[in-house]
Amino acid sequence: QVQLVESGGGLVQPGGSLRLSCAASGLVFSMYAMDWYRQAPGNQRQLVATIASVGSTNYADYVKGRFAISRDNAKNTVYLEMNNLKTEDPAVYYCSADWGEENYWGQGTQVTVSA
Repeated sequence: QVQLVESGGGLVQPGGSLRLSCAASGLVFSMYAMDWYRQAPGNQRQLVATIASVGSTNYADYVKGRFAISRDNAKNTVYLEMNNLKTEDPAVYYCSADWGEENYWGQGTQVTVSA
């Protein structure tokens, strides 16, 4: 069974940092593009960052220069390094894996930013 498990969320002050992890199992991880999405209460789920199977990355404009997505294929894990967190960033963060018509989602991890 394909499983994506996010971790690393928590409470951080504005300007602080968090490192999210998403551990994948049940799939050939290196073949999939990996994405991070987030969804705040009352908002639509939005794309934060994506990393292709070959390692190229793209970011939403509002996180450029602050967040970094990376992957470790040997560990079947994708990361999201979040720096200089702002009060606009709190949300449930989800990772996803997609390859062709195959798409999977994790359950999410909560990120809270407060003074």
